[in-house]
Amino acid sequence: MTDESTADTGSEAGRDFIRDIVAADLESGKHKSVVTRFPPEPNGYLHLGHAKSICLNFGVAAEFGGRCNLRFDDTNPTKEEQEYIDAIQRDVRWLGFEWGEGNLHFASDYFEQLYDWAVHLIRAGKAYVDDQSPEEMRIARGTLTEPGKNSPFRDRSVEENLDLFARMRAGEFPNGARVLRAKIDMAAGNINLRDPVIYRILHAHHPRTGEAWKIYPSYDFAHGQSDAIEHVTHSICTLEFEDHRPLYDWCLDNLPVPSRPHQYEFARLNMTYTLLSKRVLTELVRGGHVTGWDDPRMPTLAGLQRRGIPAEALREFIKRIGVAKANSTVDLSMFDFAVRETLNRTAPRRMAVLRPLKVVIENYPEGQVEQLEAVNHPDDAALGTRQIPFSRELYIEHEDFMEDPPKKFFRMAPGREVRLRYGFFITCKDVVKNDKGEVVELRCTYDPETRGGNAPDGRKVKATIHWVSASHAVPAEVRVYEQLFATPTPEASNFAEQINPNSLEVLDGAMLEPALASDNYDGAMQFERQGYFCRDKDSAPGKPVFNRTVGLRDSYAKLA
Repeated sequence: MTDESTADTGSEAGRDFIRDIVAADLESGKHKSVVTRFPPEPNGYLHLGHAKSICLNFGVAAEFGGRCNLRFDDTNPTKEEQEYIDAIQRDVRWLGFEWGEGNLHFASDYFEQLYDWAVHLIRAGKAYVDDQSPEEMRIARGTLTEPGKNSPFRDRSVEENLDLFARMRAGEFPNGARVLRAKIDMAAGNINLRDPVIYRILHAHHPRTGEAWKIYPSYDFAHGQSDAIEHVTHSICTLEFEDHRPLYDWCLDNLPVPSRPHQYEFARLNMTYTLLSKRVLTELVRGGHVTGWDDPRMPTLAGLQRRGIPAEALREFIKRIGVAKANSTVDLSMFDFAVRETLNRTAPRRMAVLRPLKVVIENYPEGQVEQLEAVNHPDDAALGTRQIPFSRELYIEHEDFMEDPPKKFFRMAPGREVRLRYGFFITCKDVVKNDKGEVVELRCTYDPETRGGNAPDGRKVKATIHWVSASHAVPAEVRVYEQLFATPTPEASNFAEQINPNSLEVLDGAMLEPALASDNYDGAMQFERQGYFCRDKDSAPGKPVFNRTVGLRDSYAKLA
């Protein structure tokens, strides 16, 4: 494994058609080494689909002793920002990968070379400046069943095209006045070959080149040539670029490029209850449907981090879904399972009462406090133990009590004895209600002989519940997140109508055990019997804020 990646990419390893191709190319001597690249557009934050591509490109390079470049496809300055460039680099590193010194590139690094290659096509009679409007070009392009029509400007002389293209670069014309098109075949069955636009005029500030350029290459023109400049051997894309491959190859065939990469396509990630369209994600942010790109409901890597998802769990999920040639949809429960499995093994345990109900232990001495020992992880003794204060007044979860319980409800009820986690057996003796008839307090007794949760006489109880000492509890805000969309198959066309109204529940009166006030642990931890939670960046001194990372079991059935 090379130093370009810091993640345990061996966990991403597995047999799939991409790896089979790479292995065969090395064995046959077609390539002496492997070079891949991850080429995001810096016009938004990375999401789960990008994570699959990152793990594949960086993982393949590391497995076969090669390198993976991080290259920004920064060819559209109207949508690109430095914020996105910085965020993308952070997210790739968070996921566990490092591109290494000398392997960070930008398409804008190659603007001069790309311009020269466009001039090369004009001189060869394979590109021309078109004055048609975008609408006229769209109509003339034809359909899937009808060929397109040649532009009236298609047969301009080489000299006139060179002059106009130079003047386009100089900024003499307004946006949309002219474009440079490749001269291929307006009757081609693949519409991408019907004289595609390879340069357009854009008077806009570029994050890296400023005002230096007034024209910018299209993605299709910049992508393959950038791969060739970087000597990429395996240009791995998602299936929507399959129809663009003939154009990718045409450009390489008709230009004096320094290497000959090949494009391979794999199935993109689709997941239930999720949309991974960057347009939709952008509109969710701009429309105020979420609080930002890092909203924990967003499928962005920034949102997953804020929600406490471990990078290890995300890599394991991607390993499990594999790399295929055909598109399919992965059930969101598979992702949650991978997260739970990782956190169950690594997350320390704490107690938190999200919807508190007060308990007064009448036979416990007033003012007395004793410390009970609790393990930080039931299966990892190395994580040690902690002390939990126990006193006369406690909080338990409101849903752990029922005044008139059904047959299979084993938690607290009048006259019933239950176990307090790490504590004592207690019995409910009386119920206190407010003027509305709502239960607001339980009066209980405890058995001092049951310290640690066991009775000397061997009697058993059917339920163990969590709790916190009322006088020591830390008040907190807890945000309980569900999936953002209410339907398993949301549609991008009307996404706003499909947003889950219960995607966020804010519990402002939660009570936490005191260890959570001083904890410096920044990962997710298990609130016993509740789920996994992590501290949010909105936390303030004296008032922590926690986000739910994932529940202890699937909750999608609630929406049904």
